[in-house]
Amino acid sequence: MVRQEEEEEDIVCLDESFFINDNYQLTTFTFGSHVLQLFCLQSASTDFDLTGQLVWPGAMLLNDYLSKNAEILQGCSMIELGSGVGITGMLCSRFCHQILLTDHNEEVLKILRRNIELNLSSESPSCCAADVLFHILHAALEAEKLEWGNSDQINRILQKYPGGFDLILGADICFQQSSVPLLFDTVQQLLCERGSGHCKFILAYVSRAKMMDLMVIAEATQHGMLINEVAGTRSVVGNLEGVIFEITLC
Repeated sequence: MVRQEEEEEDIVCLDESFFINDNYQLTTFTFGSHVLQLFCLQSASTDFDLTGQLVWPGAMLLNDYLSKNAEILQGCSMIELGSGVGITGMLCSRFCHQILLTDHNEEVLKILRRNIELNLSSESPSCCAADVLFHILHAALEAEKLEWGNSDQINRILQKYPGGFDLILGADICFQQSSVPLLFDTVQQLLCERGSGHCKFILAYVSRAKMMDLMVIAEATQHGMLINEVAGTRSVVGNLEGVIFEITLC
């Protein structure tokens, strides 16, 4: 009985806020001639599920690629999966006419929406009046919750955005094996909304494990997709090898 009481006394109950680090810092990023400012963490949270609070190497790779190939984005509608703090969406807002940024985590969605407000506000140090006017007139920039594989959430998005999107983007979002099939379930549903040849998935992939490398290719193939490496994009990012893939329906 005494031992049981001692064990009960050892139980420590922590509020979920213990795992949340919201010490965001306003950070400047430059991609070609484009300067972006947004709030993000400088180091990882204690919660694995809050990886979206950081800017990851794959996002830097994707933004570098897009800044050099902006014609891909010009006048397009775009949805990003696993947007995190929204650094890719902020760059795309300079070119796309409609942008939907998504994430599954409510805490990450808070900072994502804060960064959207920052980049659409005249209070942003990086935005002149002309930039703000351009955003208001040309870029519909929004954020929504999306859990990969959740058909109800995907259907709600497609009801709100009838006809789907020209582009699907993802940066450094393949690092947990259990989520990869769900990712490609989601991509498949979004690609099918437009049909073959009318939408593509651009994935900035960072290699961290051989098993994951093989899994990404296998899942794309099993979902009836063609996955092609974009020539000249393989490079070292954050001491890891990264590459850009273009993925379409067969």
